[in-house]
Amino acid sequence: MSQTLDVEKLERAVKNVYRDVAEAPDEEYHFEMGRPLAERLGYPSDDLDAIPQEAMESFAGVGYHFDLADLEEGDAVLDLGSGAGTDVFVAALHVGDAGSVTGLDMTDEQLEKARQLRDEAGLDNVSFERGYIEDLPFDDATFDVVISNGVINLSPDKEQVFDEAIRVLRPDGRLAISDIISEKEMPESIKNNEDLWAACIGGAEQVDRYTQTIESTGFEV
Repeated sequence: MSQTLDVEKLERAVKNVYRDVAEAPDEEYHFEMGRPLAERLGYPSDDLDAIPQEAMESFAGVGYHFDLADLEEGDAVLDLGSGAGTDVFVAALHVGDAGSVTGLDMTDEQLEKARQLRDEAGLDNVSFERGYIEDLPFDDATFDVVISNGVINLSPDKEQVFDEAIRVLRPDGRLAISDIISEKEMPESIKNNEDLWAACIGGAEQVDRYTQTIESTGFEV
């Protein structure tokens, strides 16, 4: 992490962006959103048809990783940076009533929207918790699978994110993520700009360094 990045300013910038995404999904943003994006990334139409449609209005994912997650009936799943809940609701389809899905987010407006959609859909096996992906409010070995979509790049301490992910996973647990990475290291002028971090640019890690960070925390890629 750069020593000149103001982490508190970064958190405020990120929260401001994703508050707006939750409350005003029809506005113009620097990234794509919505169901057309989800379909182009590879989400099956059958899955998207079966989840709350309003969640997808605020969907701003960057990839499709449920093939990697290989969710099974009864799995306990954690979504890091769950937003309005699209990935949580998709995961709930695959783990069934015997499983559970927990979404974690730091933006109150996203949590409020996700919880309302969950309640309207009557999903008893879904929960949304407030917290930070660098400091997970869960016990060790709680989950079978951890997923995340376009969020870890926003963290100024990615190693801590992966440390926490492996801590809360059970033995032989799985981590399946989509994220924004870069082919080469970003210039300091970009890495030290909080607004560019919030835009999913400044925090994009160089691909080989990103892989090394994951492996250094104990994961096998």
